[in-house]
Amino acid sequence: MKAILELFPKNRIFPDANSTLRVTYGKIKGYKPSDAVTYEPFSYLDGVMEKYIPGDYEYDVSKKLIDLYNNKDYGIYGVNGKMPLDFIATNHTTGGNSGSPALDAKGNLIGLNFDRVWEGTMSDIYYSPDICRNIMVDIRYVLFIIDKFAGAENIIKELKIIASDKKK
Repeated sequence: MKAILELFPKNRIFPDANSTLRVTYGKIKGYKPSDAVTYEPFSYLDGVMEKYIPGDYEYDVSKKLIDLYNNKDYGIYGVNGKMPLDFIATNHTTGGNSGSPALDAKGNLIGLNFDRVWEGTMSDIYYSPDICRNIMVDIRYVLFIIDKFAGAENIIKELKIIASDKKK
């Protein structure tokens, strides 16, 4: 940052997490932002299929993914007949955190941060552990897409995959 400020002394430079090390911690946890609204900590591929609209820009799903879903062909990545998709946690994040790893207590990669819940978008100014949640793609879904959907076994062979405890 010092070099950027010296190189561009007249530029207006705003802070974010890009190209910086950010460390945060939290717990996988759902929340209840308002009366009669509750968000569970995990979501599944079922939710994608519930939203499926053929030809829609946001909600179209490829035939291959539909077939994998209908056949419950999740490989080692599924849990109790379901495919985990993403999860929310109490981690404090900021602009530029997309792609940041989520690690468990043993240092295993369990997800990748990509967003915040609507009620937590103000967390750069005010962090409330009651409603601020970051959203992470579950690494099991990433591996499922690489392995079963894309068929990229060469990538899977390069990884050390630790079996999940299958509780969630």
